[in-house]
Amino acid sequence: MSLRRTVQLISLALFLFFLVAAGTSIGPFLPVDSFLRLDPLIFTGTLISSRSFSFIFIPAILILLLGPVIGRFFCGYICPMGTTLDGTDKIIGTSRNTYSHLGKLRPIKYYLLVFIFGAAILGVSFVFIASPLSLITRFYGLVIYPVFAFLADAGIGFVQFVTDKIGYTNPIFAQIKTPRFSTQFFILIFFIVLFISVRLSPRFWCRYLCPAGALMALISRKPLIRRLVTEDCTDCEKCVKSCPMGAILDDPRSTYHEECIACQTCETVCPVSAISFTSKVSGLPLAVDEFSPTRRHFIASGLAGAGVAAVCITGLDSVYSQAGTGQVSDPSLIRPPGALPEKEFLTKCVRCGECMAACPTNTLQPLWFESGIMGLFSPGLVMRRGPCDPECTRCGEVCPAEAIRSLSKSERVWAKIGTAVISRQYCLAWEHQKKCLVCDEVCPFDAVAFKHEPGNPVSVPHVIEDKCSGCGFCEHFCPVQNQAAIFITPMGELRQAKGSYKEQGKRQGLKLSLTSRITYGQPALEEESRSGPAPGFTE
Repeated sequence: MSLRRTVQLISLALFLFFLVAAGTSIGPFLPVDSFLRLDPLIFTGTLISSRSFSFIFIPAILILLLGPVIGRFFCGYICPMGTTLDGTDKIIGTSRNTYSHLGKLRPIKYYLLVFIFGAAILGVSFVFIASPLSLITRFYGLVIYPVFAFLADAGIGFVQFVTDKIGYTNPIFAQIKTPRFSTQFFILIFFIVLFISVRLSPRFWCRYLCPAGALMALISRKPLIRRLVTEDCTDCEKCVKSCPMGAILDDPRSTYHEECIACQTCETVCPVSAISFTSKVSGLPLAVDEFSPTRRHFIASGLAGAGVAAVCITGLDSVYSQAGTGQVSDPSLIRPPGALPEKEFLTKCVRCGECMAACPTNTLQPLWFESGIMGLFSPGLVMRRGPCDPECTRCGEVCPAEAIRSLSKSERVWAKIGTAVISRQYCLAWEHQKKCLVCDEVCPFDAVAFKHEPGNPVSVPHVIEDKCSGCGFCEHFCPVQNQAAIFITPMGELRQAKGSYKEQGKRQGLKLSLTSRITYGQPALEEESRSGPAPGFTE
């Protein structure tokens, strides 16, 4: 196995290990978001859109600084997207075409890069639509991981079945919960198309579409260490046919260095060892000026990005906006605890899906258009899938862009994400006059009080708003099907870029504290509910 393949496999293994670690107890002790902080597009796009610099992106800065020295090594050795595409290219197989007819597609990645920067100048981040690290994290975290979890759980079920049949007295009682995500099908289709594109060209994404590759290409046009061909070359053109990036066209002695990923495939296949990667300079042609997008196309791409950003900013893409006087906000849009104020959150969030994959209750889901185009694929809480554990801080710990603050356990309790509201027409106690105490029993903040109302033989629930953190336990465990009788709205949410949540909450008169009654779906019935049918059931 070549050195490059070894480095690629190690990088991919580390990437997957960190992704798995993000959802486990060992995650806080590891840099689980390291790979996302390596992406130069995430760094530059976030820097421009948020107008703020963060030291967490020092790894990406180092990648950019090394570009003029050793070229697009990031694309050829480190990027898990590139490694994945190399693997699927081998499995699917490439076409026998020479791909020269696709050379006109190369400028697309530059136009896409300028489009993203044009939007970022107006404070809108579209990094998520084409960042290779963001895309591949969504693929493995939101598509591949649930499939493996399902297969593992099915395997355990099969083992249990076999042990029962053979009379084994110590069967396995383990169970692996399979997470579900709302945009899985879209992500799967996108990557299927991407994988099949190998029939047109190897590494189709890297060659023609990747804006991170375009950024690396711009700073790597004449790297210090580059491909050199000696006079021993016999013009056999094996290097031309084997180059996965099409960086060698027509003349084996010339190189489009901005397209070269230093994979050294050409050096390996050369029958006369005429190719090497070195810093030495000779009189032979070193490079061909292949970069060709015109100034007009660059300006048009930048203006297109700025135009789409303007549409998003003015709200023309969606009727919903940030909460406030005269504004319309989606009543079901609940952001993770510790999320920055909405505008700052959307400028920093790269939609990588790391927080969703790490969420132990599967309540974090990628959203569609609940907050317009700007909020596409951003994380939101769906309480019916699972509650938001008030003792969990995983989403903030794994967020690579600091769009979700990493909170201490004490601060996390005060990170109010919304307030529960009761729909009396659905409630078993209010509407149907049946005994049900579920919302009170599962509430870890003791924010639901039952009172007797005139004309109703059973006590009915009321939400104590200044004690409610919006955790969603009540909504998740509500026995009313389809539409829960109690649900969370973003009313009263606390979102701040800095400062203490606890201090701010106290200033607003909140009384948030966890009680000893955290039962997580195993309510201990009180005196009133001990007679008659179980809560939520009829006679």
